[in-house]
Amino acid sequence: MRNLTLKQLRAIQAIMKHGTIAAAANALRLTPPAVTIQLKLVEEEAKVSLFDRTNEGLRPTAAGLAFLDAAQMIEERLRVLDDEIDAIKGVRVGSLNLGVVSTAKYFAPRLMATFRNEHPDIAIKLLIGNRAETIASLKSHEVDIALMGRPPKDIPLRSAVFGDHPLVVIAAPDHPLAKRRDITKERIAQEHFLVREPGSGTRISLEIFLSELPGRLDDLGTEMSSNETIKQAVMAGLGVAFISAHTIALELEVGKLVMLDVVGMPIRRQWFSVVRTDRTLSPAMKAFQDFLNRKGAQCLPFFDKLYPDMGSIHR
Repeated sequence: MRNLTLKQLRAIQAIMKHGTIAAAANALRLTPPAVTIQLKLVEEEAKVSLFDRTNEGLRPTAAGLAFLDAAQMIEERLRVLDDEIDAIKGVRVGSLNLGVVSTAKYFAPRLMATFRNEHPDIAIKLLIGNRAETIASLKSHEVDIALMGRPPKDIPLRSAVFGDHPLVVIAAPDHPLAKRRDITKERIAQEHFLVREPGSGTRISLEIFLSELPGRLDDLGTEMSSNETIKQAVMAGLGVAFISAHTIALELEVGKLVMLDVVGMPIRRQWFSVVRTDRTLSPAMKAFQDFLNRKGAQCLPFFDKLYPDMGSIHR
């Protein structure tokens, strides 16, 4: 493998991304024969096929995926090297690819703005996805640091807590339970829930909360793909939802939603920043991690009270 070149590895990345030689060549601004030659040289060097030829295009073999992983690691290490050289030269610049789960998009802009006040020359690219997409971005080295509620266990990671993450049950203001206090688990379980897709952090927490009630998980509720859709559905009276309190600060303030006083709520989880253990930390990554340790919690939505005033509540 010592004869591999960056040009060959980038050709493999482009083929993997675009699926055909022609599309890869177009992305690289090369001719298709030039890309074909690069692929052939690598396969001859490795003595293994990197792609299967199918009617749908080129599909990576196990060896192809291994080459892709190596290519992505080399690319990110070169980017870190670029930042390190700038730091040695005294130039306070750098870049950071920040991945956040969709629930975190409600406070990520404030995090970025506060960080930029301290480090105006560090450019941040924000990538937002659901939990599965964010984990995939970590696996593919697409993001440097990810912010999420529960670190995955199938990737070697370094994780650090930077703030509390309360999970609550919400309803429309005119819901029959809106002014009830000490709502039991058995009573709230009778409501129709609006839930995220399987595998999402909030859905997993709800499943754990309701798991001791026989049969309740057999029909958890109506599945929706985003927190925004769920909030609009709750406002429309389609049901209640179990959701991150950090996604509803505005709706609570203007009275569009209410948090229900359910026994055992809010469920306290935590926000984590996670980095692959095989990543070399760039100066920009180190600066952002230090910032999260110092000021991350201050950038999260603040709630001076989680429930309505006791004087307005009846059983």
